[in-house]
Amino acid sequence: MWTSILQSFVSTLLFTGLTSAGAVPRALASCNTPSNRACWVTGYNISTDYEKSTPPGGVTRPYTLTITEVDNYVGGDGQVKAKAMLVNGQFPGPVLTADWGDTLQITVVNELELNGTSIHWHGIRQLNNDINDGANGITECPIPPKSSKTYTFLAQQYGTSWYHSHTGVQYANGVTGSILIHGPASLPYDIDLGVFPISDWYYGAADTLAEQIAHGTGAPPPSDNVLFNGSNINPKGAGGQYAKVTLTPGKRHLLRLINPSVENSFSVSLVNHSMTVIATDFVPVDSFTTNSIFMGIGQRYDVTIDASQAVDNYWFNVTYTASGACGSSNNPSPAAIFSYVGAPNALPTSTGTAPPDAACADIVGFTPVVTRTASLSQFTPAPDNLNVTFNGADDPTVFWNVNGNSMQVEWGKPTLEYVREGNTSYPIRENIVSVTAANVWSVWVITNLTPIPHPMHLHGHDFLVLGVSPPQSQPFGAAQRTFSSSDVSSLQLNNPRRRDVTMLPSNGWVVLAFETDNPGAWLFHCHIAWHVSSGLSVQYLERVQDIPGAMNLAAIEPNCNAWNAYYPTDPDKQYDSGI
Repeated sequence: MWTSILQSFVSTLLFTGLTSAGAVPRALASCNTPSNRACWVTGYNISTDYEKSTPPGGVTRPYTLTITEVDNYVGGDGQVKAKAMLVNGQFPGPVLTADWGDTLQITVVNELELNGTSIHWHGIRQLNNDINDGANGITECPIPPKSSKTYTFLAQQYGTSWYHSHTGVQYANGVTGSILIHGPASLPYDIDLGVFPISDWYYGAADTLAEQIAHGTGAPPPSDNVLFNGSNINPKGAGGQYAKVTLTPGKRHLLRLINPSVENSFSVSLVNHSMTVIATDFVPVDSFTTNSIFMGIGQRYDVTIDASQAVDNYWFNVTYTASGACGSSNNPSPAAIFSYVGAPNALPTSTGTAPPDAACADIVGFTPVVTRTASLSQFTPAPDNLNVTFNGADDPTVFWNVNGNSMQVEWGKPTLEYVREGNTSYPIRENIVSVTAANVWSVWVITNLTPIPHPMHLHGHDFLVLGVSPPQSQPFGAAQRTFSSSDVSSLQLNNPRRRDVTMLPSNGWVVLAFETDNPGAWLFHCHIAWHVSSGLSVQYLERVQDIPGAMNLAAIEPNCNAWNAYYPTDPDKQYDSGI
């Protein structure tokens, strides 16, 4: 069924080095070698459909993540952040590593003073395992202070991702870390450099900023800095240091790029080098070489870099779009240093050529290795409109609304609790969209009537990007583009791009499809923290009739009981969407 959602109106109010790749994967003792990364273990390779089959013999990988808070935290650029929330005392948090087919068992300990928390494992499939998705108010209650919860899930996919708090805007205070799942690759490489998260960084406390933005009269503030794996220099004075990545001359390196930002989307480039993309989010793709990559919030790119240039130091640059529509920073030139073995201990001398303005648009041309094909013959093209609007300048508080309602979950009674009870009287503020048919392609036409692009993320699925309107380099005051029947013939149905975050273009549309093969309550939201805080979300209640048989819903009760016993005494009450 065709469904047109997210038609939005917005006024001007809206607005050090690498972490180790971790334990040696078991496949290194098998067929996975620098000359043949397509192989993993016997019978499993880059062409294996990972949604249908995972390698046997996986082990359980236990982790403990302790969430704490620090006032006046000195960050990786040497500057003081008013309030930080850290994972195991560090930012970014520790890298969770596993092999394809392993099981991760992660105990989250909440040592925050007053706040509950939950951790979402971004992009993880969670097949028949919605209770471990980590979206409080939807799949669970928050973990109360001085309490803990253990999440367990299968590494059904492989590649690069991240984890973050899904409670309010906590992750903007630092509750993030990376996930690395070893598996095959579509291109040979010699050295796995590990993960390289690149994130905006704000010196103010996130909840204070969120309230200022919600009650403000202008655009959100620029980030104070951009941190490369948690490090950078202070752009306005002494302090900090550049993140440094070491390249070995003559070798091909795998680099795992992540954008875990709060508000900033940007392009990345390495002076005098190209990058070859081999995975987008958790989707392996045929190799695709480019000089720069636009990264929306939440997106990941696995790339290879050949160290084929002169032995020297090279800038790895972040650049923003000229329009400022998808973020900006007080650091005028965010950068890290990529240094060849044998290069002098000095700053790079060449600034290179600035990449083309990405106009806040995903790069295209990727072909997934494991194919998917949608057929429009499965659908009745009858729109089911879900209109998302942005309230006007006369309102004292900024909200995004879906059919006149801004999402606001109830922390103490998540959607899965309604399902457990057999209660279908869902509060309208939960913004629930029911998808009942099994194993069909659900197609969504998403229209954006605002000049602000949105990085849209779906939990529980990768989606097919069937089509998208062209980007606009100057979106403010530009013409609106609306999907119509004449655009149907332009849709790519045979193995289109596939991922879990895509940019909804300014004043335009995108057509997405996901297969209804994973019963659960799955959040679909803008990944700009200020927007999701203000309600820009819906949740797909997928195959509600099959959820009780797919997972043990009683497992959410102990944590919910603990939360509901604590919350009446909590002085910090929910003030936003809750997610």
